[in-house]
Amino acid sequence: MATVFSLSLKLQRDVPNDRSAILDRKIDCNYNVAMRARIVKIGNSRGVRLPKLLLDRSNLADEVELEAEDGQITIRAARQPRDGWTEAFRAMAERGDDKLVHGDTLIPTQWDEEEWEW
Repeated sequence: MATVFSLSLKLQRDVPNDRSAILDRKIDCNYNVAMRARIVKIGNSRGVRLPKLLLDRSNLADEVELEAEDGQITIRAARQPRDGWTEAFRAMAERGDDKLVHGDTLIPTQWDEEEWEW
């Protein structure tokens, strides 16, 4: 993966009757940020302090999901319940995949016949 880094810098020097200088700086980075960190003791648990640069780059909110696999722990933004269902149902409708399996005919189950009460 290529590293893309752009830096734009605007500096307004002192003007004769004004001793103030204005510095406007913008840094855009398009690369993966990787750092080493130590696992530290936090109460009875252990944790990792996440550097501000990683948090800024990841745009994570206060709540995250953790997933453990061999040799790694993945941290990702927490998904809301039923997140993405609207798009999935819309795609199903476009494919005609949102019809009842047995059409308009309802096939009663054993539970319907034995347990159901009006």
